[in-house]
Amino acid sequence: MCGNNMSAPLPAIVPAARKATAAVIFLHGLGDTGHGWSEALAGIKSPHVKYICPHAFDISGLSPDSQEDEAGIKQAAENVKALIDQEVKSGIPSHRIILGGFSQGGALSLYTALTTQQKLAGVVALSCWLPLRASFSQGPISGVNREIPVLQCHGDCDPLVPLMFGSLTVEKLKSLINPANVTFRTYSGMMHSSCIEEMMDVKQFIDKHLPPID
Repeated sequence: MCGNNMSAPLPAIVPAARKATAAVIFLHGLGDTGHGWSEALAGIKSPHVKYICPHAFDISGLSPDSQEDEAGIKQAAENVKALIDQEVKSGIPSHRIILGGFSQGGALSLYTALTTQQKLAGVVALSCWLPLRASFSQGPISGVNREIPVLQCHGDCDPLVPLMFGSLTVEKLKSLINPANVTFRTYSGMMHSSCIEEMMDVKQFIDKHLPPID
């Protein structure tokens, strides 16, 4: 998914059990593929929701302590916006799409949601941070997603993206969008990974913001 690599493999998809009226686009972390997360999401799926897990958009300079690759992050966000447009063309309106991700995928999903003109249903941001934070204004964003619901989750024993990054990101998010819509959950003993309790919180968030419409 990075740069203009048109030969990027097709995403891992968990199809809806019936007609898809909503979608979750979930971005993996560095060095991973979409397959691991498509399996995790298959375990919490709802019958009317399609889950799309793209592969390989490893971005250099997208870790909480590295020099940020601004051009790479912006290009990756454009690629995610193109994925959203693809779903809209296939009949799922953007306000029925949740964007999510783990680690750098979560970072990219937050950045994309705050900069896109596509109105989204929500963001699931796991073990991550907000990239290019200095590029955001001091006050609320002016875009369509200033009321967007965000579920941010973090393990309190994360050695790669320390919990402090998650806490700072939550504070920044609350200044950019409606703070009442930002939920921060931490999990005791969890490292840079996921757990059943977290996946249950993710399921609850998806079910709440993408209810069946028929």
